[in-house]
Amino acid sequence: FKYRLVYVVNGTRVIGYDNERGKGDHRHVTGEENEYTFTSVDQLIEDFIAEVEQWKCEH
Repeated sequence: FKYRLVYVVNGTRVIGYDNERGKGDHRHVTGEENEYTFTSVDQLIEDFIAEVEQWKCEH
């Protein structure tokens, strides 16, 4: 299945998790792209929310 989770601030993607065809599972954080190890939908959502909360605390 395909997934894409995105946190946008003022029209700019700040955090994104997706599994784009050809790239596999990965995450985008403030312009950097890193590999993401997908284990389950529940874990994906938990990781995404935690990353958004961390970003919000830092900015």
